[in-house]
Amino acid sequence: MARHRFKPWLMLSPTLVAYLFLLTIPVAFVAVYSFWLGSATRLATRQWTLQNWSSLLADPFYWAILGQTARIALLATLGCVILGYPVAYFLARSRIRNKSFLVLLLLLPFWISYIIRTLSWINILGTDGLVNSLLGGMGLLHAPLQLLYNEVAVIMGLMQYLLPFMILNIYVVLDGLDRNIEASAASLGAPPFRVFLEVTLPLSAPGLAAGALLCFVLGSGTYVTPMILGGPGNAMFAQLIYNTIIVQLDWPMGAAMSMLLLALLTGLVLVYNRFVGLGQVYKSLAV
Repeated sequence: MARHRFKPWLMLSPTLVAYLFLLTIPVAFVAVYSFWLGSATRLATRQWTLQNWSSLLADPFYWAILGQTARIALLATLGCVILGYPVAYFLARSRIRNKSFLVLLLLLPFWISYIIRTLSWINILGTDGLVNSLLGGMGLLHAPLQLLYNEVAVIMGLMQYLLPFMILNIYVVLDGLDRNIEASAASLGAPPFRVFLEVTLPLSAPGLAAGALLCFVLGSGTYVTPMILGGPGNAMFAQLIYNTIIVQLDWPMGAAMSMLLLALLTGLVLVYNRFVGLGQVYKSLAV
């Protein structure tokens, strides 16, 4: 009897060990670092202090960057909803025999380095990029437009990165819907647009919510996109963490900032799980 009780834990042991050494222990080290004192001669002094946390929580500069990070990530998430829902709807309603091939095409960008995909926007939005060249060739411009190093460029770069996650989450829900529900609404005299608004859209809300959560969390934690495409006024919190650790070599302060961002995003995930549930996120990631 005891052997059967421990059998599931034995089967899960490789995964649990991986989580322990690849996630739990590294996060614990970062948490400990956040309570150490910064040093000019080495990475940190093993002297326990609350100085990093008091400086972080009391300085309005960090909260302003957090607010800007949330706003940029939210705008990118809304853009992914607007662009992603029609694509997911097409994939779910497509009568192509092998829809898995379309899903594979959707995942192709992940085969290219995220940094290279972000750098490609320079060739599109740059002074000599595709957009300015086309507009200049048509005689619509006398001087190139400054399309890079602003908030719009950062949002577009984030949308390129996050859009597949949104599409997959919505697609999984739409593909699993019972078509008879929509057919029943249509048979009762509802026009197609009303069927979509009152039946399809509400039933796909879990996919929308899961995609929005995933896009917002991933967007809030990125630093590559604002570093490459943004200007001095478009900094995001993860970029600030990168500069604190890599440029300033202030590991304890960077660790405190990392733990603050992790705590805020974890709180958001817990709220989502309380009211919606994380099951839909797991389904989309398993596609």
